[in-house]
Amino acid sequence: MGEFVSREVNAGVFAGPLRAPRNSAADQKGSIHDDVVARKLGFRGGTVAGSLHMEQFPPLLERLLGPAWWESGGLSLYFRFATTDLESVRCYAVAPGPGNGSRRIEVWMDREDGERVADGSANVGGTDPNSALRQRIALSPAPTELRILAGLAVGQSCADVPVQIDDQSLAGRLAVITEPSVHYSPASRWRKAALPPSLAVRAMRSVEPGLLVRSGPVVGLFGAIEVQHLCGPLFAGTAYRARGRVLAVSDTPKTEYFWYESTLADATGRDCASMLMMLRFMKVSSPLWA
Repeated sequence: MGEFVSREVNAGVFAGPLRAPRNSAADQKGSIHDDVVARKLGFRGGTVAGSLHMEQFPPLLERLLGPAWWESGGLSLYFRFATTDLESVRCYAVAPGPGNGSRRIEVWMDREDGERVADGSANVGGTDPNSALRQRIALSPAPTELRILAGLAVGQSCADVPVQIDDQSLAGRLAVITEPSVHYSPASRWRKAALPPSLAVRAMRSVEPGLLVRSGPVVGLFGAIEVQHLCGPLFAGTAYRARGRVLAVSDTPKTEYFWYESTLADATGRDCASMLMMLRFMKVSSPLWA
């Protein structure tokens, strides 16, 4: 893995290095990351999780928004194209202009051939009410017909879910991460190992069993993710409590999907991070749509 070097590729547009993330969940049989399953559903192969693509952005965001991004910054991405194992991708961001009080910037990721993989926004300074994903949620249409998610309703919630990412899980992720960082070690400026975005997502997904009642077997995939530091970063080996709430439920001709928000609090009750997640479920993978 080469050193992270960002460069200005156009007036105010900065790019990170080209990276080739692994499909590290390829052994999850029956999932969208499984080559056989993904191809049956019309994909080119097992997909790289969107949360892994998020790992390429922090060095670029730290350069453009400052080190405070780790403490009060966010990354909000809508996923447009599913990549497969070792396909090369690059992240981009537009530097904040003079007087940009909200400190929100545009970000995106492209495959080496220019295919748009994801786009959205990043920010610093706490929750951004106009982030790319919060705007999308506000425009979610009413569902036409729900079968997979028929038991899910806006406002459903769960609370007090214990979660902790241990050092072993962090070490496993760092073995294949696209952008290593001193922040992910005890040598960080916090003297503790911060969690990369993928593990922050894993921690905040702990609310899903308390929110989602699935009607039989179905294949799901990430449609969009926003990770927002509130009093960050999150740390390995630290006990948190998660709470979650369903924000929207809808469908498309090929999928049913829902949005939820998850928040992690530490032992003092202080909110440390939040996440917006859109989970899609393929209709063709469910016997309810047979």
